[in-house]
Amino acid sequence: MNIGGQWTFDFGVVKMVHAAHSSSMPDGSYGGNPGGFIITSKEATFYYAGDTALTQDMKLIGKNYKLDLAFLPVGDNFTMGYADAVIASKMIKCDTVIGMHYDTFGYIEIDHKKVKNKFKDEEINLHLIKIGETFNTDMGKIIAIANQKAVLVKPQPLLIWLQVLQF
Repeated sequence: MNIGGQWTFDFGVVKMVHAAHSSSMPDGSYGGNPGGFIITSKEATFYYAGDTALTQDMKLIGKNYKLDLAFLPVGDNFTMGYADAVIASKMIKCDTVIGMHYDTFGYIEIDHKKVKNKFKDEEINLHLIKIGETFNTDMGKIIAIANQKAVLVKPQPLLIWLQVLQF
């Protein structure tokens, strides 16, 4: 799949969207195009932003999809930070956000209280899930895995797809 493309799976439709980020492997070789994904199933529609900065393309997501949930980076330095994530939430018109890409090392540590208050002030529900912690939603259970990326556990086919996104 490439940016702008989509594919229909047994569980629903996956569309790859633009993400603004560098892309290299640990050995320095080219890692391909960075991307985010909009996943639509009969249970829910959600946006997995991936490693990205705030972009104008996010306005198109808000215009063309009714999102139930968004996974947005909040750690700053290597991706957008929490202030840009609040703006992104408004652009994509999603008021339920799972924060990701934070607290795994010093460069991206966040002040949880400050970040949560910023989202709350804008009437956006932010959930910061600790590694290994689960969080229940109407769509199913969400669990944070080792590198602080959040994964939707139910429905099962979405878990399989999101596990692919992690690596």
